[in-house]
Amino acid sequence: MTVFIEPNAPRLVLASQSPGRAAMLRAAGLSFTTEPARLDETALIESLVAEGERPRAIADALAEAKCLSVARKHLDALVIGADQLLVCEGHIFEKPETRDRAENQLQALQGRAHELISACAVALSGAIIWRHVAHAHLQMRPLSAPVIARYLDAAGPGVLSSVGCYHIEGLGAQLFTSISGDQFVIRGLPLLELLDLLRRHGVIPT
Repeated sequence: MTVFIEPNAPRLVLASQSPGRAAMLRAAGLSFTTEPARLDETALIESLVAEGERPRAIADALAEAKCLSVARKHLDALVIGADQLLVCEGHIFEKPETRDRAENQLQALQGRAHELISACAVALSGAIIWRHVAHAHLQMRPLSAPVIARYLDAAGPGVLSSVGCYHIEGLGAQLFTSISGDQFVIRGLPLLELLDLLRRHGVIPT
């Protein structure tokens, strides 16, 4: 792996278990450790929805919560927390985790437009120093039940950990008629803005 990072730079910790986010950071030349945050995301989302929070604020709050839960253990590091929400016609979708839920979710999304909201927060010394929320808009083409089943067979179980049941950089591209937004945001991380923050903190060359 090519590392593009300054000597003596602050340590980086990714507070996420997402293989996609880790892959993006590695591809960008970053060296980091991973420590997934342990949160009940469903309960937190339900609580925030009950309080009347909008999806953007919910995504931001989830990224912050993940970040802080890990940052308190790594006060000398820059800790990166991130979260992504999928919103379709006012409904927030979560990761399906099972094949049946994935089929139901794709059936609900097929033929409709939806929004992906990707939030990122960075902490140092146990406190949030930066946050960013970005949006992407996707139009899914009409899909029949047999096509959905065939897609899930071909895509494999990895897509069950994706909030939209797709990896846009792979077979998931087959599901859409149009996409508007940064590819990194669609994959779950506002990477370009994060890299700019890391430059300002002397982690990567300016």
